[in-house]
Amino acid sequence: MQSNLFEQRNLEVQAEQRFALQNPQMLRVHLGGDVLAVKGAMVAYQGQITFTHEKAGSAKRFLKKVVTGEDLSLMRVSGNGEVFFAEEAGYVYLIDLTGDALSVNARNLLAFDSAIEWDIKRVQGAGVLSGGLFNTTLAGQGTVAITSVGQPVILDCSQQPTYVDVQACVGWSATLTPQVVSSMNVSSMLRGGTGEAFQYAFHGPGFVIVQPSEWVPPTTSGGGSGGGAGNLIGDLFS
Repeated sequence: MQSNLFEQRNLEVQAEQRFALQNPQMLRVHLGGDVLAVKGAMVAYQGQITFTHEKAGSAKRFLKKVVTGEDLSLMRVSGNGEVFFAEEAGYVYLIDLTGDALSVNARNLLAFDSAIEWDIKRVQGAGVLSGGLFNTTLAGQGTVAITSVGQPVILDCSQQPTYVDVQACVGWSATLTPQVVSSMNVSSMLRGGTGEAFQYAFHGPGFVIVQPSEWVPPTTSGGGSGGGAGNLIGDLFS
């Protein structure tokens, strides 16, 4: 059988690294220790592999997921062999954490070493919105695989204020503390708006990752809830 399908670039990568790119849009993980991955991200595997639901790990983190609607459903991948992950043909990037931390949009997270600590954090100022402005923070030692819809740009936030559409923001270095701001004035609102209502504002030592595409905003209402729900969110994230 002959075809350019069987060219070297399409054959399985033989890499010694635990996390490696099979191609720009597919991750290959050689299992030794466990890996946590977003549910549904597995596209193929070889060997003796098991997939189990990963619990929130603590009552507080479970409540954060319920109240915020942060769509982070993880599975634990265990065994011996190779597992291939992808998400809607997004471009895959590997980030090695060496005791530092990264904040990632849950929709851009693909997989990470199980030894890495993760939690859901609220973005300051997000209470003025109808919800959904929560990110997943990953910290410790290990590799994180993220995806981007299209080729992203990395912006240095240390030299000047940087503003990023909240639905195009993939993530940022956890040394940064973004605020949520609005560039839309009353005049624009009366004329139907600009389509660019809210942005993350960054300024300080660190970087932000921006993809050339915007996610559809979530329909949750946790961030804008008042009364008991608002108090609960405040307690969870204080």
